[in-house]
Amino acid sequence: METFADRAIPYYLNLTDPTNLPPGVGVLNPFRQPEVAQICREFYGKFFSDTTPRVYVLGINPGRFGAGVTGISFTTPQNLKRYCGIDNNLPPTPELSSRFIYQIVEAFGGAEAFYGRFFLSSLYPLALVKEGKNYNFYDDKATTATLWPDIIASVRQQIAFGCNRNVVVCLGRKNEAFLQKLNQQHGFFGKIVTLDHPRYILQYRSRDLDSYVDKYVTTLADCVSL
Repeated sequence: METFADRAIPYYLNLTDPTNLPPGVGVLNPFRQPEVAQICREFYGKFFSDTTPRVYVLGINPGRFGAGVTGISFTTPQNLKRYCGIDNNLPPTPELSSRFIYQIVEAFGGAEAFYGRFFLSSLYPLALVKEGKNYNFYDDKATTATLWPDIIASVRQQIAFGCNRNVVVCLGRKNEAFLQKLNQQHGFFGKIVTLDHPRYILQYRSRDLDSYVDKYVTTLADCVSL
């Protein structure tokens, strides 16, 4: 029987770049690098070599300092090594979201316990950039329209890895509008639960960090039982 890892690894290693993005919008595809391809095989082989359905936790699209470098959602090279036990030669990167996410991972007992229940990913699987900065697929209408068919296909393919379709956790309030639209069109998930995006929390609500960590942990734990 195919495992979650058996389905996920080929998906990521065969991602292709969009060819019709609006002028000035670029894409980062780290999986073309042999080291990132190996990280992908090792990460999914280590944490997802089973058939247990995961609760999906979906962001927008990767950032250039997290999955845009490592290929692993919300994971910098240094956190990949420190928390996941996967050594690598990638240069360390600053990524606020990764710092917050791995507080959540640790609150669940570490990477093995967390990834045994959850799958972190994004509606669109590749990092977008504009003028050297992170860019979101919804930041302009032309980019949204261009990538929408790819987003539909991406979510459908990722669900096939091994998804608990009773519920999905959406990261980001603006992201929610697009996930709701997607779900209304295709009925991918039974329920959408939305949490504030980690970057928003650390940039604008850092004084309330402990309460946000508690909110994440409680919400995610509740979703597992749905």
